[in-house]
Formats: sequence, structure tokens, C-alpha cells
Amino acid sequence: MSDFFSTTTLLEIFVKIMMILLILPLHEFAHAWTANKLGDDTAKYMGRMTVNPFAHIDPIGALLLLFCGFGWAKPVPVNPLRFKNSSRGMMLTALAGPVSNLLAAIVGMIAWQLLDGGAYVIEEAGSYMVVSNTMGYAMWMLHCFIVINVNLALFNLIPVPPLDGSRILSHFLPHGAQVWLAKNEQICHLVVMALMVTGVLAVPLRLLNQVVMFVLHLLLGWIPPVL
Repeated sequence: MSDFFSTTTLLEIFVKIMMILLILPLHEFAHAWTANKLGDDTAKYMGRMTVNPFAHIDPIGALLLLFCGFGWAKPVPVNPLRFKNSSRGMMLTALAGPVSNLLAAIVGMIAWQLLDGGAYVIEEAGSYMVVSNTMGYAMWMLHCFIVINVNLALFNLIPVPPLDGSRILSHFLPHGAQVWLAKNEQICHLVVMALMVTGVLAVPLRLLNQVVMFVLHLLLGWIPPVL
């Protein structure tokens, strides 16, 4: 049992490292690409419209993803004055990041269905049993990939600065509330970090993750396995 636990734990760590090197850069690329399409080439000019991880990795955000399952990369620079509609442009640019994570989760779920992942990773009473063979471990890694992508999307949609959700929320708020959010961004950032480290965010995000995973299974469960 200890050998099995060690194997799955190591595989989960491997997936998280891949997320840091591949998915966090994709998240930031989505921001930069959307901003560029909407008229702001600041991120492109500064070399941030790329999936090169070295252009995006934030050490603290990477470590938090590794140990807590939620994290971030360096935010791409955005100049709202270059958008035709600054509020709408900021909202769409912010939304692009979580959408990229949800799309990655959907791709992972499609692969899960095609490979009949449910035959290898079986949920039982809130826990998971993995068939101890090569395919079982591969499906465990795919399961972790899907779950972490959903976690990242949900985490970034929290409407607290400097997370993407605050930029989305700001679009629908009156000017005074927008100013308040901007002035208190650093304090909000510290609060979010404290909630992450202490695990306070873990329970509500886990519940939301289960809801999203249920919806993904509902929408994509019809895909037949090819094996």
C-alpha cells in the first residue's frame, strides 16, 4: 500500500510540474493573445505572448501549485487605454485565462473518455482506487491533469484582486467600487495567499471542483472508448 501511495504521489507531483511548465504559460499566453486581438500589444512587445515557461513562471505561484494545487504565473502586462472599450477589454482579457484552463480540462476529459479512464480510476465513497498497472497510472495522471486545470480555472475566477475574477467583476461594478478594488489590490493579494496557505480555500474550491467535474462527465460521458 505504501509503494502504491508513493507511486501515485510521485505521478501527481510530476503532473503538477508539467502544469507549471505547460499550463500556467498557456494561461498567460491566452491573456496576452486576447489583449493583442483587442488592440493592446503590450504583452506581445514585452515578449509575453509565448508559451515559453521561462517568460511566465512566478516562483511563489509555482511552489503554491506544487504544494497546494492552486497557483499562478507572472501576470502579463496590459494597458487598458489601448482597448476601444477599456472595461470590456480588461474583462475579456481576464476571462481568457480561466477559459484556457477549462478548455485544457475538456481536452483531458475527452481523452479520458476515449481511453476508458473510468475502468482504471474508480471513485469509491469519495476516494479513488487506481488499477496498479501502466495504463492505470497513466489514467491517474490524466485525472490529476483534469482536476488541477479545473482548480486553476475556479481559483482564478475568485473575484478578489489580483485574480482574473476581480477584473471580470470590475466590468460590472460602478466606478467607485472599481477604484476601491484597485487601491486595495495588495491587501487582497495577501489575504488570498493566507487563505491558500492555511487551506481555508481548499474546502469550497473542492466542492466547486466536484460540481464542474460532474458537469464535464455529464456533457462528455457519451463519448465511447476506442480501446
